[in-house]
Amino acid sequence: MLHPDITSDRLRRKSGPALEEAVSLAAALPELEVVGSNVVPLPKVRAGYLFGSGKIEEIGKALKEAEVDLVLVDGPVTPVQQRNLEKEWKVKLLDRTGLILEIFADRARTREGVLQVELAALSYQRTRLVRAWTHLERQRGGLGFVGGPGETQIEADRRAIDEAITRLRRQLAKVAKTRDLHRAARKKVPFPVVALVGYTNAGKSTLFNRLTGADVMAEDMLFATLDPTMRGITLPSGRKVILSDTVGFISDLPTQLVAAFRATLEEVLEANLILHVRDIAHADSQEQATDVRAIMAELGVSEDTPQIEVWNKTDLLTDDQREALQVKADREPNIFTMSAVTGAGVDALLDAVTNALDEERTERELVLPYSEGKKRAWLFDQGVVTGETQGEDGYVIQVRWTARQEKRFREI
Repeated sequence: MLHPDITSDRLRRKSGPALEEAVSLAAALPELEVVGSNVVPLPKVRAGYLFGSGKIEEIGKALKEAEVDLVLVDGPVTPVQQRNLEKEWKVKLLDRTGLILEIFADRARTREGVLQVELAALSYQRTRLVRAWTHLERQRGGLGFVGGPGETQIEADRRAIDEAITRLRRQLAKVAKTRDLHRAARKKVPFPVVALVGYTNAGKSTLFNRLTGADVMAEDMLFATLDPTMRGITLPSGRKVILSDTVGFISDLPTQLVAAFRATLEEVLEANLILHVRDIAHADSQEQATDVRAIMAELGVSEDTPQIEVWNKTDLLTDDQREALQVKADREPNIFTMSAVTGAGVDALLDAVTNALDEERTERELVLPYSEGKKRAWLFDQGVVTGETQGEDGYVIQVRWTARQEKRFREI
């Protein structure tokens, strides 16, 4: 595992924790054995080879001595760089995106998960059709002097991938339609949805299992959960809610995966309450939280959706660290410390969830002109309509909503 530390990049991640995370990613694939990991300082990226010639030679010798079959690069590698490095080192090479796709392919279990992984993999593969393989040089494109070798083959490969992508999108649209039907059925029984989100390996599935009594795979590895899991739970107040466990986020998440897994994360977009689970014992906990918030914003999660921050894994801290953390959390209204493993802090969290969902509601009667179909649809979507009749001037709708929902309605 190589982590290129580009010294000219001011926004680069800390190299130590970044390499540690990359090794954990590799460990998530059972058939891989990581025999070495290094941070490689780089003043700047070399276009054709990524690394400088001296560094390539030095790494090449080390790879030969260790009898390495696969090199993983924790960062983006262009198709040309991949081809050149594979020729130089005589090994197979995968970049960060390729590795994450391999993990997702290994873990996906549901029909939707498998389709989304295939779609992401094809989207990624399509970007690498830049004469990256020797078979592309068998033919000449154009008249032999326009376009250069391999152009015809590249176009044929691209067309085949585009057709496969179109087919997969059709299949995913059907799956999404089924999911919409399930969601519509759930709305008829208006149980609020509470979504667990957070960085991968923050302890979401362990917390999910503790709250629901389910047996979702929960291991100390990255991306232990890929397919969304939902279970009903009863809060201490007696109110029933649906708890949703989601795929973990990660920094530099491949753009193909953000797009392909949008449907998987739709439960987050629809959630009445989001629990942002953080591994508070991790050295990079703050940076991870920033990454999660950035991805949620990219997915289009509304700022109006209430959120509770859950500082998990306090069992890994010393008594002094726990006390200091508790003092810090007590200063903020929506932060709770806990350990999903020991159960410490679970009761306080459940009380907070109850309070957040039992926000004060007021009843109103609205008259909407018949032309305001969008606003009417939004009200039904939110599950706040308690009655409706048709009057001369439009729909007469009785609603029971929170101040937050009323504010959002006025902005539509």
